[in-house]
Amino acid sequence: MATERGAIAQCTEPRTRESLGHDLWELGIVAGTTVLVHASLSSLGWVCGGPIAVIQALMDVVTPAGTIVMPAMSGSNTDPAAWVDPPVPRDWIPVIRATMPAYDPATTPTLGMGVVAEVFRTFPGVIRSAHPNTSFTAWGRDAYAVVHGHQLEYCLGEHSPLARLYDLDGQVALIGVGYEHNTCFHLAEYRTRGAKELFEGAAVMMNGRREWVTYRDIVFHEERFAGFGRLFEQECVVTVGYVGSAQSHLFSLQDAVEFAMTQVELAREEVETT
Repeated sequence: MATERGAIAQCTEPRTRESLGHDLWELGIVAGTTVLVHASLSSLGWVCGGPIAVIQALMDVVTPAGTIVMPAMSGSNTDPAAWVDPPVPRDWIPVIRATMPAYDPATTPTLGMGVVAEVFRTFPGVIRSAHPNTSFTAWGRDAYAVVHGHQLEYCLGEHSPLARLYDLDGQVALIGVGYEHNTCFHLAEYRTRGAKELFEGAAVMMNGRREWVTYRDIVFHEERFAGFGRLFEQECVVTVGYVGSAQSHLFSLQDAVEFAMTQVELAREEVETT
């Protein structure tokens, strides 16, 4: 109720499918756009139809000639030995590894992605990549090309939807969220030298059987992303506007990755010289 009251207080009129579509178009999302969307429903004000109206508005402006992509991470399907927020008792770890339900693109819910991303994954025509904890969902012309071939190792690297979006010269829309949520910066972490590697784990289906598998990946540094974003806005082209009550940003994914690669290199050089 408090959240509903706050949403109403943010606006003088209800947000609708039509008004949100107009705002998205004003931001620069048009028919044929390929766009990676990170969206916060609560930031938009009171939306008639909630996340369904937001998704319908996106589909209206992008049309089937374009492609909408959203992160659909399911972070509970990871190695419990690495959980810190909160950690679990050590004697629980083998039990979790043995019993965690295997990833299923159709039924595994998102975790921490927000209600828009969670509802989007259930929409007709939306397809999902195969990674057990860093999947993406997509709808539209290039949906299959974006999500197909998402490999287990190096989950956000060269064999991930982020790399395919880079190849397609896609856009990124941050709708009511900050650069700390800008997933595409991770691709820059793979494309620069010196990333620290680790082993991750997940429950998957292999040859019709549930199995716990381990795979190689790198250590991420999302704590740098907000700072990267502030500098990115100063040096690159970013369209800033409002979708409903939400301050929003639209920019080139290629530009963001290239800029972040430079910042990652600078950060690593600084660590190496101290």
